[in-house]
Amino acid sequence: NLLMTATPLAMLSSEHVFADTALVIEWHSFAMFAPSFFTGIVIRRVGVMPVILAGFTIQLAAIAVALSGIGLGHFWLAMFLVGLGWNLGFVGASTLLVTVHAPSERNKVQGANNFIIFGAVAIGSLSSGALHHFFGWQWVNLGALPLVVIAFMAVSWYAVAERRRARA
Repeated sequence: NLLMTATPLAMLSSEHVFADTALVIEWHSFAMFAPSFFTGIVIRRVGVMPVILAGFTIQLAAIAVALSGIGLGHFWLAMFLVGLGWNLGFVGASTLLVTVHAPSERNKVQGANNFIIFGAVAIGSLSSGALHHFFGWQWVNLGALPLVVIAFMAVSWYAVAERRRARA
């Protein structure tokens, strides 16, 4: 969210026209939602943890692309990857969330989870403009980097713990 909401500002300050910005956001939105037709199938086939980790890996690739330049292709690919990574991470994490709780807990847990997620999204949305204004596009991406790395490490730790628990 931090990257997506700062992208139009970064593109404007990089002198891209509005039509280019609209194209980038359209493809970002497509990458966020279109894979949902297949994400569940992929989760059933390879498991939820690899899908979540793939989402974070794609997010890291998106940051690398965004840091590598400010051309239209850089913005387009970075935002497409952000959307795809978000899809895999969000759908995977939502799937995991409902599988680790008893049926009687699921609605409350899902509600609390959504509150936390959308609270963080609001903070990211509000922060992105200020980050871009005061520090620039590169630092917006560098600011997102530790968040993705921490999430990747937490999911990796959980995956290893689950494998150990399954072997015991």
